[in-house]
Amino acid sequence: MWCFEVQVLGILSFIISLLTLSSTASYSSTLQPKADTKTINSHMIKTIQSEDGDIIDCIDLYKQPAFDHPALRNHTIQMAPSYNKAAEKNNDDINNREIRISQVWKRSGMSCPKGTIPVRRGTINSKLTTTAANIIRKTPPHHSHNNNNLSLLQTNHSKAILLTVGYRYLGAKGDIKVCYPQVEKDDDYSTSQVTLSNGDYNDYESVESGWAVNPRLYGDRQTRFFVYWTSDGSKTSGCFDLTCPGFVQTSNEIALGAAIYPTSFPHDLSYEITIYIFKDAETSNWWVEYGNRIKIGYWPGELFKELRSNADSVEWGGEVYSDRVGHTPHSSTAMGNGRFPEGMYGNSGYIKRIRIHDNSLYLKFPEWVETYTDEYNCYDVDYVGDYIADPEFYYGGPGRNPICP
Repeated sequence: MWCFEVQVLGILSFIISLLTLSSTASYSSTLQPKADTKTINSHMIKTIQSEDGDIIDCIDLYKQPAFDHPALRNHTIQMAPSYNKAAEKNNDDINNREIRISQVWKRSGMSCPKGTIPVRRGTINSKLTTTAANIIRKTPPHHSHNNNNLSLLQTNHSKAILLTVGYRYLGAKGDIKVCYPQVEKDDDYSTSQVTLSNGDYNDYESVESGWAVNPRLYGDRQTRFFVYWTSDGSKTSGCFDLTCPGFVQTSNEIALGAAIYPTSFPHDLSYEITIYIFKDAETSNWWVEYGNRIKIGYWPGELFKELRSNADSVEWGGEVYSDRVGHTPHSSTAMGNGRFPEGMYGNSGYIKRIRIHDNSLYLKFPEWVETYTDEYNCYDVDYVGDYIADPEFYYGGPGRNPICP
């Protein structure tokens, strides 16, 4: 089984290397400072105290941190995406399904007024051991070597994903089960997301969105909604949420980094968030849609080089970061809900209604998919594509366990 997986990884690596081009960041992170809290506070119009302790500041839409990025100084904000034929023609995805989950800060009935965006106050926890740059960004990929062959395993990162490559991708969508995984250390994190990327494997551009338990970023272990971007493989550019200039938020309904409720527990009701990331054909901006109706905002095309055209790969699944990944003892930080995949029983993490948008006029299931996991003894995958109308992807695991010591 291991030999087969090594062969699959080698084939994937070869395919990706043929399909991708080396990309460079449009601007260095030295020109992308962390969002200035004092500046944000100066544009505050309203403050909301959430029952979970978060403070949400409603700030002027046109005074948000995004416009501090040098590439966006003369950017004209796009208040809504252009007409999206893919979404309109996707008959099986257009439905009246109710948005089943919300955010804790909205429980009181409070909301930010139109013309403002909700910004979670105090994103950075300065008491943690990592530097500010590593808190707002993922650590860049460094790959391990095994028998003189390059492995796809990133140092300190472990993924369990469903992958598609080989086409021009203009969007991707999925229903992600919202879980509450254990995160062992304050510097660890566990995420589940939809990711679109382009560029060389060591210097890629990507946009992603989903949920995260990330104490080093948020200061607690609640499950929170996030967006993330980078233009150079997280070496010097990009960040989570609004912690650096870049992402332009337009919605007053969703706060980036705010806690999600309710969350799913094994053998109980499953709760999902629907994430759709798509490229605007007229502006080259990459939009994030939440729950089939809320257009949260976008990453401007000016941030990227390769992604200004299209993505060349899409991933759905989970990721764990810990300095104990790949070591013994392994981290006990969980992925998904901490359970190994159990197929259609649904007691692990999962992503359903998996869709991509390519050159066709509608959202569809990908022509080709492949599962991949860095450490199948720690975090595994299970793709269910036979005998069901719509394929489903299950993933996750506990990290450290008797077969992952």
